[in-house]
Amino acid sequence: MEVIKTAIDGVLILEPRIFKDARGYFFESFSSREFEEKVCKTTFVQDNESFSGYGVVRGLHFQKPPFTQSKIVRVIKGSVLDVAVDIRKGSPTFGQHVAVELTGENHRQLFIPRGFAHGFAVLSDEVLFQYKCDNFYAPQSEGGIAWNDPDLNIDWRIPKDKIILSEKDKMHPTLKEHKTVFKYN
Repeated sequence: MEVIKTAIDGVLILEPRIFKDARGYFFESFSSREFEEKVCKTTFVQDNESFSGYGVVRGLHFQKPPFTQSKIVRVIKGSVLDVAVDIRKGSPTFGQHVAVELTGENHRQLFIPRGFAHGFAVLSDEVLFQYKCDNFYAPQSEGGIAWNDPDLNIDWRIPKDKIILSEKDKMHPTLKEHKTVFKYN
């Protein structure tokens, strides 16, 4: 696995070694030993999967302390623009984001540490998306930032009239309006 740094410290692109031949391909999508050596020590406890169609924007989501989560996300089929927003007060990159295209063809994964809001926009007709989380889902701890927060200035690469949101995602406050504080260390 190659680890590629992004513009925000701690948000990393994970690129597996892919072995291709006439039969197809093989790659190791996760190794706790290699992840600990190259990224950080954590234990992933929950895997999630979602299926969505073109124009769906999910996010920007996070879990509030003490149920914060680090995630590794990847696309099995299709294409997304995956976004991680730094919401750690005091961070030199507070309010900034990283956007990476993840596809079923490039097999890239994105590691999103605790203290970040996460979301993605579906760029293909369909997408099969997987999350690996290091803390269990806690519905009482859900949080979110408005996907269209003007201060974040995220280009979701989908025309606004084609964006499909859940009712919950339509109601999130902007980052400035949010009361949740993640500490930067």
